[in-house]
Amino acid sequence: MGEQLQDTVSIEFTVGIGDSSFAATAVVPAGPTNLTQILPVLQALDDSFIDGAITPINATGSGASCKAGCGACCRQIVPLSLFEAEALADWIGTLPDFQQQELKHRFEEALNRLAGAGLIERMITEDWLAHSESGHSLSLDYFEARVACPFLENECCSIYPIRPLICREYLVSSAPQHCNNPAGLLVKPIVLPLYFSRILNSMGAEAEDNSRGWIPLVFLFAWMESGARPGVSVAGDGPEVFHEFAKRIAKAHAVQTSISPTPSEVLLSSSNE
Repeated sequence: MGEQLQDTVSIEFTVGIGDSSFAATAVVPAGPTNLTQILPVLQALDDSFIDGAITPINATGSGASCKAGCGACCRQIVPLSLFEAEALADWIGTLPDFQQQELKHRFEEALNRLAGAGLIERMITEDWLAHSESGHSLSLDYFEARVACPFLENECCSIYPIRPLICREYLVSSAPQHCNNPAGLLVKPIVLPLYFSRILNSMGAEAEDNSRGWIPLVFLFAWMESGARPGVSVAGDGPEVFHEFAKRIAKAHAVQTSISPTPSEVLLSSSNE
């Protein structure tokens, strides 16, 4: 007999964003699950939210310029939430051994290059997401090292369907060539009214003591050795788990409305299909 499919529940909800609103339906497991396991639901919601947010911008002719084959920003630091790290670790575990070893080699090579550039210690001790001169400096120094994301292949994202939320959320309207030099201040990020990635990061900080709630993506294989399972910290029936994320949306929006990405947050825009 084939594997029995788990029952699901549809949840309809609306998020007020300024004078407008975002209505969506989330289909979650009816039974026991956890936050890491429902990441595909959050990814789909984030995609829908982003599409809705940029559609009016695209109509003005100054929409997103990101496209497949433009991987300049895939050479910037990527903050990966602990839940996304767990999901990627699980996915890597499903790959044939030779593919796992190839990926491990890419990550090790990236770390070696960063160590050679004197960046590893700074990435551990400094918070490049902070609105600070040191955070901005670290982001630019990392980019100058030109260390590509280990998942980048032929200037395209090899994990595009399951890429991190921050990769989906960082889009620019400026000409692609400007992304090769973020220090030139010609990159024009498209500011979204809400960032799901920040919600995951904050929940990760709650799940793990003395944690920022995220790791640099390039640290993924090193993090995997810990065997951490942060998803279980937010567990229950599907609707309960989704509610834990959804109830933070309004709170996160209230905080983020006055915050726009700074140069230190010119992080990553994964190549679009």
